[in-house]
Amino acid sequence: MIIKSFLKILGFAFLFWIATSCGKNDEMIEQIMIDKVLSMPDHPKPYKMIDWYEKAHNFDQYVFNADLKGDFLPFIWTDQSKRNFNQNTFGLYTAIGDVRQGIAGNVEFHEALCSMGALLGAGLVGIDKTNQNGKNYVQLIQNYFNTENGWNIMMDNTNSKVAALGGGYGRDWWYDVFPNVLFYALCEVFPNVPRADSLQHIIAEQFYKADSVLNGNYDYSYFDYGKLKGMSNHIPHQQDAAAGHAYVLLSAYEKFHNVRYLNAAKSAMNSFVSQKESRFYEVLMPFGALVAARLNAEYGTDYDVKKILDWTFDGCKAKDGRTGWGVIAERWGNYDVHGLQGSITDGGGYAFLMNSFDLSWPLVPMVRYDSRFANAIGKWMLNMANAARLMYPYEIDDQHQWLADKKQITKNVIAYEGLRKSDWVYRKKSMEGVSPVALGDGPQWAKNQPEESMFSIYSSAQVGILGAMIRKTNVDQILQINCRTTDFYSKKSFPTYLYYNPYDSIKSVVFHNDQSHAVDLFDVLSKKIIAKNVTEECRFDIGNKSSRLITVLPNGTIIKSENGVYHSKGIIAAYHINNKN
Repeated sequence: MIIKSFLKILGFAFLFWIATSCGKNDEMIEQIMIDKVLSMPDHPKPYKMIDWYEKAHNFDQYVFNADLKGDFLPFIWTDQSKRNFNQNTFGLYTAIGDVRQGIAGNVEFHEALCSMGALLGAGLVGIDKTNQNGKNYVQLIQNYFNTENGWNIMMDNTNSKVAALGGGYGRDWWYDVFPNVLFYALCEVFPNVPRADSLQHIIAEQFYKADSVLNGNYDYSYFDYGKLKGMSNHIPHQQDAAAGHAYVLLSAYEKFHNVRYLNAAKSAMNSFVSQKESRFYEVLMPFGALVAARLNAEYGTDYDVKKILDWTFDGCKAKDGRTGWGVIAERWGNYDVHGLQGSITDGGGYAFLMNSFDLSWPLVPMVRYDSRFANAIGKWMLNMANAARLMYPYEIDDQHQWLADKKQITKNVIAYEGLRKSDWVYRKKSMEGVSPVALGDGPQWAKNQPEESMFSIYSSAQVGILGAMIRKTNVDQILQINCRTTDFYSKKSFPTYLYYNPYDSIKSVVFHNDQSHAVDLFDVLSKKIIAKNVTEECRFDIGNKSSRLITVLPNGTIIKSENGVYHSKGIIAAYHINNKN
């Protein structure tokens, strides 16, 4: 009896050691820097971190208000075509005043990337889009599930035959894969929507079949999901579609627990990482980094996450690919635009807002699974979130934007599509010598397209990603970044936040406890409890140019190290990282 009691005490002592004392210097998680992030400034200038949460709420209120009157208003209309399902749906203008769309244009021409992106962004900041103004908007977007063409996946249009109005769709692979990535995310944010589970299952089966047919070769411009055949056309081959397939299939496995989907996710990833160089096309490449890190942490694979991140940031250099597509790391004129995603080479550089939002979706939760990149992602997020605001017309000087005299219609919640390094000329107008310039491609899409179509609803829709992810702290330029915001279909885990200190000295950051009970703070990088029994707020230090990855535990939680994870009763606190890998 005495021996059993002694062993029991010894066991508790060991667990207490795991929770409080396993953070010796030689056990700190060794950090790996993304090469291009090294060139980004510690303190981007001019610096301003806007309230992204407020921006997301204001965007939703403006864009989904069907009662607005005035030029180009409202931005939403009802599509009564009942395409694919016997229900009305809704359309949002891709850009303000887009003559191709709406009641006066083609009522069926609206984009899933815009509608789904807006719903996702709203849901992440707590807006219930299943019951707003008497409508379940999340159910209405099911009309994008294309049945009439036999593809049986989500597509960017409800009617694939209207694709010619916008170009691409159905012939441009990312336009076919990304709506399914968005739909899976929406189903996680808004569960229990009628018919959603069934559609998710059908999509998973289609992606499973596609990967089986492709059999390791994603060297195509797009895939015909009806004929189950890879296709080539004038559009560069998009091998990073494999990353999108892997993301959807891994999500499907976590939802349905069908091992076929897990095996197919690994198959798609094997194809993805077998590339000899970056084939970054639009938005799917960085999802490969998240899938790789997660499969490594949870399923024992050994994918090279660093290689995928360098592929993403350095961009595509293949002559037969989308050359120059990557992450910008430059100062344009008097503005740091580091961290934005788009073309590195087009006119010297052309950054896009939607792509920059979407880059944070996979890369921030990736840190939970591979904390060796905490410093890199923390520094990149500081730069990107600062620069992204420059595409909003009230956040950049009038002389650096194309339509300063018409910006009032945006209410500063609808941004320009992008930001160019050099002056641009069209419609006989030029801003020679101005750098950067906030503008958009909208006026080039159709005849009689108004200049206001430079203001992009499509690009602004996913603002809720940053709105839910970023909070300011008491120290300027040190952000609290929520690593679970977009960690969809993850295993049960405790809240986790990334803090990065860009300064040359130690900084003391205030943590505010927003839970209804006392908490302990566990630093993943040092494996130490750094604060106990926090009821309202506390302070903790962050070393110079270093990070804290904080998991928030209920007070008194005992953490076990077991099977590659640190957990308490199966709830994950952190993943084990072997610095030698």
